[in-house]
Amino acid sequence: MSNTLRGLSEQRTTALISGIGLLLMALVAAFSYGYAHSALLTEGDANATLQSLLAHNHLFRAELAGWIIILVLDIIVAWSCYLFLKPINQPLSLLAAWLRLIYTAILGIAVMNLLFVQLLTTGTEYTQGYTSDQLGVQILLHLKAFDAMWSVGLIIFGGHLLILGILALQAVNVPGWTAVLLLIASAGYILTHVSKLLLPEYEGIGDVVEAVFIVPMSAGELGFALWLLFRGGKGRTQISLG
Repeated sequence: MSNTLRGLSEQRTTALISGIGLLLMALVAAFSYGYAHSALLTEGDANATLQSLLAHNHLFRAELAGWIIILVLDIIVAWSCYLFLKPINQPLSLLAAWLRLIYTAILGIAVMNLLFVQLLTTGTEYTQGYTSDQLGVQILLHLKAFDAMWSVGLIIFGGHLLILGILALQAVNVPGWTAVLLLIASAGYILTHVSKLLLPEYEGIGDVVEAVFIVPMSAGELGFALWLLFRGGKGRTQISLG
């Protein structure tokens, strides 16, 4: 009896850690990418982007801090989700954790481009010999490289959501709508970012795919996070035999 109660308590703890971590990541990403990155980047205009970064460097530093927080939270969530989902299917839970960690590593590499941008906009010793136009083009290249590398990571992240969706389907007490949203979000991430990377000449295709999947992509992990926060671990997460 005591072992059962201890198991339920541990599952509730890991569910809370996962839910809180996922919600915090959503909030920080909304600021770092949804607000700061979008406000500072002027698509196709290197000089306007450079001037924006020089004038609002504090905002860019805040964006960078946000990405570092996201990287730390991703590692914590990979660990806590593994512990929470391990009773359902240990090999699949481990695979999901590794996919999230691989995604996090790729995101970390992508963020290095933002560190290069920070150096180029604050350290004169790194910009000697650059004209203003050349500096703007170099910075825009790093920002585009960040997006491209992150897209590679988000394809892996789609695989992570696919495994989460399968695990949610196998669990007795995880609602079916959560599993369905995770599976649809997985398809959305993979199709959107494969289109952006491999079909750049057909930019409209990626935009259409993203528009179709934007709601489930946003709701998939967010819905899972809310379920973890309010319901996860309150009953034993069992395997469905049906």
